[in-house]
Amino acid sequence: MTDPLDKLRRQAKALKRGYEAGEDAAQIRLRQYVPAREAPKYADFLHVIAREQGFESWPRLKVAAETVGLDRAARQQRLKIALYHGQNHVVRQLLQDTPDLAEGAFGLQVALLNRAAVARMLANDPTLATQNFGPRRPILHLAFSKWIHADPALEADMLAIAEMLVDHGADVNDGFPFQPGDDHLLSALYGAIGHADNMVLGQWLLDHGADPNDGESLYHATELGHHKGLRMLLAAGAEPRGTNALLRAIDFNDHTAVQVLLGAGAQVQEFNADPVGGEAPYVIPALHQAARRGVDARMVELLLEAGADPSLRFKGRTAYGYARVFGQGALARAIEARTRALALDADEVLLADVAVGEVIRERRFDPLRLPVGYENLLHEIIAMPGKLPHAMRLVSAGWPHERADSFGMTPLHLAAWEGLPEVMGWLLGLGCDLTHVNGYGGTLLGTIVHGADNCPNRADRDYITCAKLALDHGAPVLGREADESGDPELSEYLRARLQPKGE
Repeated sequence: MTDPLDKLRRQAKALKRGYEAGEDAAQIRLRQYVPAREAPKYADFLHVIAREQGFESWPRLKVAAETVGLDRAARQQRLKIALYHGQNHVVRQLLQDTPDLAEGAFGLQVALLNRAAVARMLANDPTLATQNFGPRRPILHLAFSKWIHADPALEADMLAIAEMLVDHGADVNDGFPFQPGDDHLLSALYGAIGHADNMVLGQWLLDHGADPNDGESLYHATELGHHKGLRMLLAAGAEPRGTNALLRAIDFNDHTAVQVLLGAGAQVQEFNADPVGGEAPYVIPALHQAARRGVDARMVELLLEAGADPSLRFKGRTAYGYARVFGQGALARAIEARTRALALDADEVLLADVAVGEVIRERRFDPLRLPVGYENLLHEIIAMPGKLPHAMRLVSAGWPHERADSFGMTPLHLAAWEGLPEVMGWLLGLGCDLTHVNGYGGTLLGTIVHGADNCPNRADRDYITCAKLALDHGAPVLGREADESGDPELSEYLRARLQPKGE
């Protein structure tokens, strides 16, 4: 009998040959999943093939193929990913095609909220409640599943499953590392509240002893577009200090969230610069954050009334400098009304002139010596409403349009993530490296797909036009993009656009 893994091994060898021959597609595929190194090993190419099949590693793929068969194992992995990301139309299609796909897979039955199956399997083997299924244990599969939004009538079954798991030894404070080896864990509570927007399960976890101070939940509760999770966590004893939750709420110009957090003891002057999960914080001190996010005058007043200090420096820059450089007149005027206008250095004067459209004549930026503290200015402004002319003036004055930030994101990739076709069209017209892979492993088209599923502003954005622009300009296609998309309309467009002619 032919070993089904032989085909994948041959694919890995072909990928290795393509990589060694310098083929763009092979280079991109490797960069998505393997850290850069001088001489990749055969195992690295096997790892790429496994990741493309939806598995964490080649050994995990091998075990799954030997246990349930490669085709079924791959479909089960796709089901797991769809449940985690809330791609509920994909879940329905997979179950329609293979109704018994979750049979025998305890983690999947938990994530699908199949109460009867979970009860039956626990009766046969109570230890299932605390075993690892992939990178997570069952209570984490439950907490991170978004299936409840496809069928809210399953609420009672969901809570019954939670009870069964805890009764059989599951820990409501369980967590898992987002990347293998990380010390920082993502908790079940964060999964329910911050990831899955599942307030019912979040409240149940809190009622059963989940720690509201898990380092993630309060921060991410500010991203949901409502305040149920925020109030729930604070009522359970969440401590805002040290979480940067207030600063994240500023991102969304959310007056209510800021007021609630201030009322719960958040300090407007506090900024926790400690890395989280190996990454630098996404936020910066309050008034600097307000400047780079373009908040309204009311938010500025809230922060100043709460004691935000205009003289505080971040990376050597004042909030006043930020306000002028980002063209945030309301903040600049509010600071001027409270204190003497702090001086700008020569770089800030030039940046402030660009922000308001002043003629700068011979003054230009040196792309190899960008002003300290403002290196990511173009990245910051391209997603802000009405800021495309500002971005254009900045680039016209010599600012590099392809520089990657610390996450490997170029301005083009950020525009793709944000679903902004006008910005993408401008950047593509300037000429960009279409083979770039960002620090998250995303190609240009893959970043569009990921943004359509996960960008907080995705409801108001146009990812189909972004995909059309990318493809029209020759962006590399890996062939999985339509299947990986959780947006039904984008998936349909990509499938039609990428389907070989004649099929």
